[in-house]
Amino acid sequence: MTHSETHSEVVETDAGAARITWHPAKQARAVLAVSHGAGGGIEARDLRAIAATLPAHGVTVALVEQPWRVAGKKVAPAPKTLDTGWRGVWPALAKPGLPVLAGGRSAGARVACRTAAELGAAAVLALSFPLHPPGRPEKSRADELLGAGVPTLVVQGGNDPFGKPAEFPRSTAYELVEIPFGDHSFAVPKRAGIGQEDAVKRITDAVVAWTGAPGMLST
Repeated sequence: MTHSETHSEVVETDAGAARITWHPAKQARAVLAVSHGAGGGIEARDLRAIAATLPAHGVTVALVEQPWRVAGKKVAPAPKTLDTGWRGVWPALAKPGLPVLAGGRSAGARVACRTAAELGAAAVLALSFPLHPPGRPEKSRADELLGAGVPTLVVQGGNDPFGKPAEFPRSTAYELVEIPFGDHSFAVPKRAGIGQEDAVKRITDAVVAWTGAPGMLST
């Protein structure tokens, strides 16, 4: 896919104007819609890598910027408002008539989990799911993850202060892939046994394998 094939559109929602940047596959079999977290935008390393990789595997990637980011605000609004923004872009995501996989990193992953069943998402991709606030494991958000109601892939850094892989509840409701030594943004320290490029490739490899699994997009 060449850069000229990417395009953006602004979508009006009840939370304000959102923006979708499309990275189309030539012969798409699904749309993977991914939104950002509360502390950054679609320039996050994992989102960029997924957008660059998945179209070659038949999955159109739609990077979604929530209205607060489009408006230039520094602080994310309440979860309810994030859900409103996500709901508002859904018709545009579903317009191609393909199965839509709802995804996001951090706060965006929570939004995808909370709204998946309601919106008819085929699956959920949760990147750096914030299982709890740093240092507050008692404030678990596991119910959001477990309540997604659709096939779910969690990709989590081994050193994520918002929830290390071992802290996640054992459940058949989701699959978890660990990125060794990765923090909440999947950055890996120099002492790690893998380099940054390898860490990012492990993310994209996991997502490619997940979206290509037999029966994954048959529902």
